Amino acid sequence: MGKQTKYTKSARGKECQVRLWNVCNHNPETTVLAHLNGGGGGMKHLDIHAAYACSDCHSYLDGGYVNFISRDDRDHIHLQAVINTQKIMVEDGILKL
Repeated sequence: MGKQTKYTKSARGKECQVRLWNVCNHNPETTVLAHLNGGGGGMKHLDIHAAYACSDCHSYLDGGYVNFISRDDRDHIHLQAVINTQKIMVEDGILKL
Protein backbone atom coordinates (compact mmCIF):
# COMPACT_ATOMS: atom_id res chain seq x y z
CA MET A 1 0.00 0.00 0.00
CA GLY A 2 1.30 3.45 -0.91
CA LYS A 3 1.54 6.49 1.30
CA GLN A 4 -1.82 7.69 2.55
CA THR A 5 -2.55 11.33 1.74
CA LYS A 6 -5.36 13.61 2.85
CA TYR A 7 -7.05 12.79 -0.46
CA THR A 8 -6.82 9.01 -0.13
CA LYS A 9 -7.90 9.22 3.52
CA SER A 10 -10.90 11.37 2.53
CA ALA A 11 -12.43 8.41 0.68
CA ARG A 12 -13.20 6.55 3.90
CA GLY A 13 -16.93 6.27 4.43
CA LYS A 14 -17.83 8.24 1.30
CA GLU A 15 -20.51 7.27 -1.20
CA CYS A 16 -19.24 5.73 -4.43
CA GLN A 17 -19.26 8.31 -7.23
CA VAL A 18 -18.77 5.75 -10.02
CA ARG A 19 -22.02 3.87 -9.32
CA LEU A 20 -21.81 1.42 -12.22
CA TRP A 21 -25.14 -0.31 -12.72
CA ASN A 22 -25.00 -3.98 -11.78
CA VAL A 23 -21.46 -3.54 -10.37
CA CYS A 24 -21.60 -1.02 -7.50
CA ASN A 25 -21.94 -2.54 -4.02
CA HIS A 26 -23.18 0.81 -2.55
CA ASN A 27 -21.13 0.15 0.60
CA PRO A 28 -19.26 3.28 1.79
CA GLU A 29 -17.12 1.09 4.06
CA THR A 30 -15.37 -0.22 0.92
CA THR A 31 -14.80 3.16 -0.75
CA VAL A 32 -11.28 4.00 -1.90
CA LEU A 33 -9.73 6.62 -4.16
CA ALA A 34 -9.64 5.25 -7.73
CA HIS A 35 -7.07 7.04 -9.89
CA LEU A 36 -7.68 7.65 -13.57
CA ASN A 37 -5.84 5.20 -15.78
CA GLY A 38 -3.00 6.33 -18.01
CA GLY A 39 -0.56 7.97 -15.60
CA GLY A 40 2.20 6.57 -17.79
CA GLY A 41 5.12 4.30 -17.08
CA GLY A 42 3.43 2.50 -14.21
CA MET A 43 2.78 5.82 -12.47
CA LYS A 44 -0.57 6.89 -11.09
CA HIS A 45 -2.22 10.20 -11.80
CA LEU A 46 -2.27 12.79 -9.03
CA ASP A 47 -4.69 12.17 -6.16
CA ILE A 48 -6.88 15.02 -7.42
CA HIS A 49 -7.39 12.99 -10.60
CA ALA A 50 -9.23 10.20 -8.82
CA ALA A 51 -12.76 9.30 -7.82
CA TYR A 52 -14.40 7.86 -4.73
CA ALA A 53 -15.21 4.30 -5.76
CA CYS A 54 -16.55 1.28 -3.90
CA SER A 55 -14.34 -1.80 -4.04
CA ASP A 56 -16.40 -3.39 -6.83
CA CYS A 57 -16.47 -0.30 -9.06
CA HIS A 58 -12.74 0.20 -8.43
CA SER A 59 -11.99 -3.35 -9.56
CA TYR A 60 -14.14 -2.82 -12.63
CA LEU A 61 -12.36 0.41 -13.53
CA ASP A 62 -9.03 -1.39 -13.24
CA GLY A 63 -9.84 -3.77 -16.06
CA GLY A 64 -13.41 -5.00 -16.18
CA TYR A 65 -14.44 -2.69 -19.01
CA VAL A 66 -14.33 -5.46 -21.60
CA ASN A 67 -17.43 -7.07 -20.09
CA PHE A 68 -20.21 -4.72 -21.16
CA ILE A 69 -18.91 -1.25 -22.06
CA SER A 70 -16.07 0.06 -24.17
CA ARG A 71 -12.90 1.43 -22.63
CA ASP A 72 -13.86 4.91 -23.85
CA ASP A 73 -17.24 4.66 -22.12
CA ARG A 74 -15.59 3.32 -18.97
CA ASP A 75 -13.10 6.20 -18.97
CA HIS A 76 -15.91 8.73 -19.49
CA ILE A 77 -17.81 7.33 -16.48
CA HIS A 78 -14.60 7.45 -14.42
CA LEU A 79 -13.92 11.06 -15.44
CA GLN A 80 -17.45 12.12 -14.48
CA ALA A 81 -16.92 10.44 -11.10
CA VAL A 82 -13.63 12.38 -10.70
CA ILE A 83 -15.51 15.64 -11.28
CA ASN A 84 -18.15 14.65 -8.71
CA THR A 85 -15.41 13.65 -6.24
CA GLN A 86 -13.56 16.94 -6.71
CA LYS A 87 -16.79 18.82 -5.93
CA ILE A 88 -17.17 16.84 -2.70
CA MET A 89 -13.52 17.45 -1.80
CA VAL A 90 -13.98 21.21 -2.30
CA GLU A 91 -17.19 21.21 -0.21
CA ASP A 92 -15.39 19.26 2.54
CA GLY A 93 -12.41 21.63 2.49
CA ILE A 94 -9.99 18.90 1.39
CA LEU A 95 -9.31 20.40 -2.04
CA LYS A 96 -8.80 24.17 -2.09
CA LEU A 97 -9.20 26.27 -5.21
